[in-house]
Amino acid sequence: MKILHLDTNHPLLLKQLNALGYINHEDYTASKAEVEAKIHDYEGIIIRSRFKIDKLFLDKAVNLKFIGRVGAGLENINCDYAQAKGVHLISAPEGNRNAVGEHTLGLLLSLFNKLNVADAEVRQGQWNREANRGMELDGKTVGLIGYGNMGNAFAKKLRGFDVEVLCYDIKNNVGNANATQVSLEELQERSDVLSLHTPETPLTINMVDKTFINGFAKPFWLINTARGKSVVTQDLVDALDSGQILGAGLDVLEYEKSSFEEMFKNSDVASNAVEMPEAFQYLIQASNVLLTPHVAGWTQESKIKLSQTIVNKIKTQFL
Repeated sequence: MKILHLDTNHPLLLKQLNALGYINHEDYTASKAEVEAKIHDYEGIIIRSRFKIDKLFLDKAVNLKFIGRVGAGLENINCDYAQAKGVHLISAPEGNRNAVGEHTLGLLLSLFNKLNVADAEVRQGQWNREANRGMELDGKTVGLIGYGNMGNAFAKKLRGFDVEVLCYDIKNNVGNANATQVSLEELQERSDVLSLHTPETPLTINMVDKTFINGFAKPFWLINTARGKSVVTQDLVDALDSGQILGAGLDVLEYEKSSFEEMFKNSDVASNAVEMPEAFQYLIQASNVLLTPHVAGWTQESKIKLSQTIVNKIKTQFL
């Protein structure tokens, strides 16, 4: 079986697949059209988020047996069409769920304790103790939307705190010892913190908008380590400005390109200039907002675990 690798990953992926007898070809620079011209030669693809696997691509991949996505989501693949053509889809949420859980907790604790502000002030010679008085997580209610691999991982990290954890999911009976499953209305009624752990689907795109935010009974903190397009940034900014959202920890933004490797769709690489939306200008100046560049699941350890998960699933399915 011949496999085409379209993104770089941990070396163990190629090493172990070679050892299993697969023929592995690497192409990290060709255009999508160039890849489409030769994809008929391959039974497998390994990709992260370099480009979308759409109907045209799949029609040209006449011998394709599987697509391995070295990551959690499959939104860059036309899953229904791929499955209709008998293509097996493989993702690896088990590989970076712990990293996401830790990063989410880190964002929340940093916001509560104003670590970004305090650090910047001390570096400037300011010693403002009262202004940087923090808030404790104990006694709060944390609401999670999406209770799959990532939501479960974050809920597990919260076990060391005296908090109540609620979860809402479109699937029934997903609650466990770490989180009580409730309706969306109850989650909005009770939560002090909202953390998103949903994939990008038609149901989740623009999910957190003005109406959704105003549905919460009290001001709350927002953490998003899921997908940027789930939050309408301008509505978030308005809620931060009004105090309905007390602060936000954002690892993802709606402005990201689909590859996740760059943020702004309109950029001038030569001059290093970007078209910066007004709402984003607000976020980068807000002291109650923490921003990271889509790295919640991006640790030294997860790089290994993601690749190993893909190898293991290929072995299980095809050997």
